Amino acid sequence: MRNINKVNISPWVWVPTLYFTEGIPYFLVNSISVMLFAKMGVPNDQLAFFTTLLYFPWFLKGIWSPFVDILRTKRWWIIAMQALLTGLCILLTLTLPHPAAETIAAKATSAGLFRWTLIFFIIAAFASATHDIAADGYYMLAHDTKSQAAFVGIRSTFYRIASVFSQGVLVYIAGQIENKTGDIPLSWQVTLGVTSIIMLCVTLYHSFFLPRAQEDLPRDVKDYGGAMRELKDSFVTFFTKPGVGLAIAFMLLFRLSEGFLVKLCQPFLVDARTTVLRDGQIIGGGLALNTDTVGLLYGTIGVACLLLGGILGGIYISRKGLKHSLWLMAAALTLPSFVYCYLSMAQPDSLWFIGTAVSFEQFGYGFGFTAYMMFMMHFSEGKYKTAHYAICTAFMALSMMIPGFVAGAIEMSVGYSAFFWIANACSITTFVITYFVYKNLKS
Repeated sequence: MRNINKVNISPWVWVPTLYFTEGIPYFLVNSISVMLFAKMGVPNDQLAFFTTLLYFPWFLKGIWSPFVDILRTKRWWIIAMQALLTGLCILLTLTLPHPAAETIAAKATSAGLFRWTLIFFIIAAFASATHDIAADGYYMLAHDTKSQAAFVGIRSTFYRIASVFSQGVLVYIAGQIENKTGDIPLSWQVTLGVTSIIMLCVTLYHSFFLPRAQEDLPRDVKDYGGAMRELKDSFVTFFTKPGVGLAIAFMLLFRLSEGFLVKLCQPFLVDARTTVLRDGQIIGGGLALNTDTVGLLYGTIGVACLLLGGILGGIYISRKGLKHSLWLMAAALTLPSFVYCYLSMAQPDSLWFIGTAVSFEQFGYGFGFTAYMMFMMHFSEGKYKTAHYAICTAFMALSMMIPGFVAGAIEMSVGYSAFFWIANACSITTFVITYFVYKNLKS
């Protein structure tokens, strides 16, 4: 017999808001933080290193996911994590440092000044990753299989809306306040305050309108040993699968070029047009765009093109199959990123040209990334499909973290133009690993 709340509360009431809320903290930690530190004048080596550290919880979340099953209900975890994230956003707002304008302009703000900001971001990352685990589990429990299938597109759409809202609207708000006041720290303090209000509203909303599903029960504590054995068995069977070495190499190397680029695209767009290297050499720098312009071009139009590329990539690969799509998608993933090499050398003034170039790169990345996702699903097939896919996503996170740790230091040693050429030279690894995977794929 179904719980009355499942009958009376339509999925339309909670699915859109749940997945919009899932996206907000993820993009706050992994995207907005990069822009915030860049505008605060944190040097690129420190910026890239510390914002890459923030990705660790998504790399590790498979380890503590069984505890979410055992302790409390998924609904409890969702609301508890949303409440915690609300509190963290408030703390970020209240404690955000205000470095001097001269220090920001010289790009000489030490990351040590933001130690509390980083601590709160790290806690937010763990809370957000835990929220992901609970929300995805809850989605499968709170309505039947037919309803799950009907709303899978809705949950994906609202997660994407959260992406545009976070990287576009929130960054645009920060830029508009910066333009009017000239106070960069204040602009981000207000933006974090807006995020706090949004998180508070959705937490209160879900407290009342998130159904109490009858199937949403904590796993029997006596079954803890069984859960641990399942976890161990899922790891053993994953690493003994045929072709696991090649699969791991693919997951780590297919996006290597993008792994270097992703942390420094936004800093490049906002940094001054000249930069001083560590040896004192003055060379070409960024594009010196306003923050609101980056929010519009990169965070809104660029993200929309990324999503469009992903949608068309999904349609293409569903018709052609993974093997017949692999080479085209490898090229789409890597070749458009050479636009940053051109932008860093030419440093154009035209916003139309810059926006078109960024949109082209984002579309290509979205299209090509589909092959990566499909490969992970393909390799995860079997008894522990969900657990094996979670392990694959851990390697996906690691593929971004390894280059992210060193990307900023490389850029500060050679400048943006040389850095982008180095990053794109890593496309060689993409095509090499694609060759070997293509040979081993059946379809």
